[in-house]
Parts: sequence; C-alpha cells; structure tokens
Amino acid sequence: METAAKRTPFSRRGFIAAGVLAAAAASLEGCARPEATGDAPAQGPGSDSLPLRPSSQGAGADGPQGNGSPAGNDPLEQLLASMTLKQKVAQLFIVTPEALTGASRATVAGELTEKGLKRIPVGGICYFGQNLESAQQVRELLAGTRELATSTGARIAPFLSVDEEGGPLVARVANSGLFDVPAFPNMAEIGATRDAARAAEVGATIGGYLQDIGFNLDFAPSADVLTNPENTVIGPRAFGSDPELVADMVSAEVEAMLDAGTLPCVKHFPGHGDTPGDSHTGAAVSSRTRDQITSCELEPFRAAISAGCPLVMVGHIETPAFAADGLPASLSPTMITGVLRGELGFTGVIVSDSFSMGAITQRFSAADAAVRFFLAGGDMLLLPENLEEAYQGVLDAVYAGTLSEDDIDERVLRVLAAKQEAGIV
Repeated sequence: METAAKRTPFSRRGFIAAGVLAAAAASLEGCARPEATGDAPAQGPGSDSLPLRPSSQGAGADGPQGNGSPAGNDPLEQLLASMTLKQKVAQLFIVTPEALTGASRATVAGELTEKGLKRIPVGGICYFGQNLESAQQVRELLAGTRELATSTGARIAPFLSVDEEGGPLVARVANSGLFDVPAFPNMAEIGATRDAARAAEVGATIGGYLQDIGFNLDFAPSADVLTNPENTVIGPRAFGSDPELVADMVSAEVEAMLDAGTLPCVKHFPGHGDTPGDSHTGAAVSSRTRDQITSCELEPFRAAISAGCPLVMVGHIETPAFAADGLPASLSPTMITGVLRGELGFTGVIVSDSFSMGAITQRFSAADAAVRFFLAGGDMLLLPENLEEAYQGVLDAVYAGTLSEDDIDERVLRVLAAKQEAGIV
C-alpha cells in the first residue's frame, strides 16, 4: 500500500532565501462539486524526493510555450520556460479534489484525478473532512495524488493542504478520530499561558503529524488579534487580544512547524479579530483606523514574516478607514501590494482566503474575482467558486493583455521557489 515518504525538515532561512530567489528570477523575466469513491487508486511509490521535472507536452498540447525567452542556468527559470501558459496559470490555484474532478466526493486518487490534473494541473489541493475515511486511505489519497501530479500535466508536485489550527473548532485531522494524534485546546487557552513554548509545541506537534501523513501545507496559525470581544468568527481561535502576545505565539508556532517539515500559512491578513461580520456569508468590515491596524493587527504578521513564514493568507476584510477602496483585502492592491508587499516587505507566496465565500460570490463572478486578485498582487487563489470559470477568466485576461504573461511568471516563480525550498518537488 502507498504511503508518503518522510521529508527532511527545512530551515526558516531557506524560505527567506526562496522569496529573494523568486523576486530576483521574476525581475530577470521582466470548491465546485466534490471525486467519486469508485475512482481506482493510483499506483506508484508516492515519493516526496522526486526532482523538478519539466512537462513533456509541447506547444500543441495546450497552448503556446511561455514567452520564448532564454531560461539561463537557473533551474526554476528552466522549469518555467518548459511550461505552457495554461500550465502556469493552473499552478496559481488551490482547489478541492472535487472541484478538480467534478465528482461528488473524493476519497481516492485515480482516473478522475489524473484527467483533472492533465487538464488543469493545479498548484495545490485542499482537503476537508469528507475526504478523510481512514488513516490508510488518507495516506494513499495524498501519496497517489502527488504521484499523479508529478507524472502528468505540468509534472509538478502540488501543495497538499488542510486547515489544522488545533483546538475543537478547526482541526480536520485531529478531530476526525482517524489518527492517534494529540488534541489541543483552543489557541486562546494556549495564549493565556503567555508561554511561547506552548505555541511551539502546537506547531511542532501538528507540523509533525501532518508531515508524517503526507500533507505539506497547513493553513495555520491564526495571526488574528481579537480586538472585538463580540467577534465570533475568530473568537477562541485567536491567541489573544494583546498584539505582542499574539506575535510571540505566532512566530513560535511558525518556527516549530517549519522545523517539523510542514509549511505554515498565517491568516487572515490584515486581521479578522475586529470584524463583527462573517466573510463566509457576506461582507466582513473592520472599523479600525489605519494607525490601529498598523500598530496592532499587523504586528503578528510582521513577526511571522520575520520568523520565515513562506505563505500569508489574505482575508476578505474591508478596511474603510485604511484602504478605503470598497474592496475586501483579498482584492485590494492597496492591502496586498502596498501594505503586505511594500510596508511589511513580504516576498513569499500570497494566498487568498476561500473565493467560494459569500464576501466574494455575492459581489463578483468567479472569473472577475480571480482576475482582480491577481491584478491586486496575489499569487495563489484558494477554492474558487467555479474552477473552470476562474481559470478561463485568467487565461482570457492574459490573452486580452489585462494581465501580462510576465505577471503570471512572477507568481509562478514564487510558488515554485517555495515548493523547491520545502522539498515538495
């Protein structure tokens, strides 16, 4: 039976270097329907030490090859030059296995997964409770998906991601009852100890068991500061209401998770702790001023970036007293490019919160939202409402010149650099 091979833990410095590498390379270049359980499992070793492999598909397979510029000796540039535009755009999406295959429920990786990856070789897949049936089944699902991704389409290993914050509210693996792993209390209880070593224990433990099972990306920890006690969306998921305390806890968890071999992704930039609304169902608006957000909400994100966190998730949070553009942060050039990239100096991968949430779907089509996200400076779009429409919308934007292929290349290089440094590919 297939199991995922263990990866060697990677250094925090490496992720900072990866961001620099991606930025330098870029400058040189200028949840639909959930997979039927009848899908036969893929056969293969499921090794996590497979090298970066260029696609064997030529231009006639799915469109023109890149921009035709010389790749030089850099392996990432060589890989990028070997990819078609369609393959590059696909790398910028993280989707459910159901959205990839069009089936009702995904518990194995087989023919439908292979067809989906060949057609749209996405950069990552996110798993939920309905995908988890048994410990062995989950290991085979992840190992099989990785093997298929590295043998078809763009031939690039995907992010295999999950929401595993710890606590009774958001822990898909620990709360499934399928694995003999430690269960943690809410992060509010961890924060109340004011002992960063407890947060490090959370990161080391969760990062360790996710890595052992075969996941490589965790959408955690929450870097939100609970400034509004009436906020029930985040509530006890946050470490606390003191920005310095939250910053200490977040940086400790990030460092420990990286050392354990799993990529952390801090969330929900620029901070979800004040919003009375729930972005799952509609608009989430923060009433905080620019000075308040800068000195409080952003502090844990600064700490996470300093700790080497390779990914940051941007939430659907409107800041009328800060950006004042009427847009959720996930679509705001001010918040993504101006603040996260510019003011905070983040060079890693910027991921959106789920684009199947009401804060997005009630105002924008899948295609429009996707194009807006990339124009704002985002790198990877999480869970579009309709993968086909979002994917085609981005391609159409490139064909029309709204997005340039250099824009796409810059984002793909960041994604590939993070994967390479983490040993995912």
